Amino acid sequence: MKTMLPMSFLCPNIFLNLIFLFLCWVILLFPLRLLQGKQKKEGTRLLMKYASLWLVHGLLHLLGFDHEISENAEEEMEEEEEFVLKSLGWKGKGLIRSAYDAETNANLHMENSNGSLLKDKKKEGSLRFYKPKFKYIFCDMDGTLLNSKSQVSLTNASALKEASSRGLKIVIATGKARPAAITVLQMVDLAGKDGIISEHSPGVFLQGLLVYGINGREIFKRNLDPNVCREAGHYSLEHKVPLVAFCQDRCLTLFNHPLVDTLHTVYHEPKAEIMPSVEHLVTAADIQKLIFFDTAEGIATNLRPYWSEATKDHASVVQAVPDILEIVPFGTSKGSGVKLLLDHLGVSSKEIMAIGDGENDMEMLELASLGVALSNGSDKTKAVADVIGVSNDEDGVADAIYRYAF
Repeated sequence: MKTMLPMSFLCPNIFLNLIFLFLCWVILLFPLRLLQGKQKKEGTRLLMKYASLWLVHGLLHLLGFDHEISENAEEEMEEEEEFVLKSLGWKGKGLIRSAYDAETNANLHMENSNGSLLKDKKKEGSLRFYKPKFKYIFCDMDGTLLNSKSQVSLTNASALKEASSRGLKIVIATGKARPAAITVLQMVDLAGKDGIISEHSPGVFLQGLLVYGINGREIFKRNLDPNVCREAGHYSLEHKVPLVAFCQDRCLTLFNHPLVDTLHTVYHEPKAEIMPSVEHLVTAADIQKLIFFDTAEGIATNLRPYWSEATKDHASVVQAVPDILEIVPFGTSKGSGVKLLLDHLGVSSKEIMAIGDGENDMEMLELASLGVALSNGSDKTKAVADVIGVSNDEDGVADAIYRYAF
């Protein structure tokens, strides 16, 4: 890649600097002012205006600048172009910025007839000429940011990084425990100090039962009724249905089972510790939520009807994915966790965009100024969303960011 130098360093010799500046004056100022003095018609003035833009642009190319090499090179050449024009008394935009703005306006005009066009243009270039429409994006993980292989695609990761670099704050709102979310996002360089999640950043976890605020400080925790946990433990043993209890950063279970193993190997949750009895499980730590594993049919026909009735007024049942049933404290939701965090941050719901797919995302999508449900989501979720995006296997989060966030 060529090395681009500021204009002040292009001519190291003072004498050459003077010659260069004099030539710029002769080429750009004298002929233009002479012609403008004789020609009063608007057409001529416009012609000379664009001639000066092209002259400066061409001179920069001759001096080694090239905006087509990379985004950084484009930014550098644009800055030098604006600097030279301003030095010559020009009050308008440079050619690079003018061309980009013209293209953007044309795309905006065409967006209604071809919504994908604007999104594609933003993907091809940079978001730096677009202003964020929101302050925050709240994003679900399973079934949303993660594809069907429980991975974050490079396209989604790139979109999140670019949005973050443009000042948009990304907040994870998930049913996962915080360690699991961090583990997944570390794989695509999105965790840590310069990422979108860390132990020192805000976030909504375990379906809104654990909320972390400024500097990652815990601001809310809600535990499940121990009697509900006890009843669920006995049900698990009696019916041989695998059960996992989430206790902040720990997972507890009653027996080994391949589906329990997938919680760690596929969903990246903490490895479940086996408790010797139901009472040990209930008293080992505060339990925020329980999950049952079964087939989608087994949950729909047996587990969900039973536990919806058994937990009346004591707990609620929710689903993020078809083969997992979650039991959470009554009157809580991911949306209530998001609302609590917004109040803590001093942010209005009108300033946020939310992306999700499951029934557990419904309240969050309804709360947000713009709620985006991915096409793989449940019918109930899509019914309350403002817009429906592409699926999680089609980089749905990236698509939503490029299409709606700027």
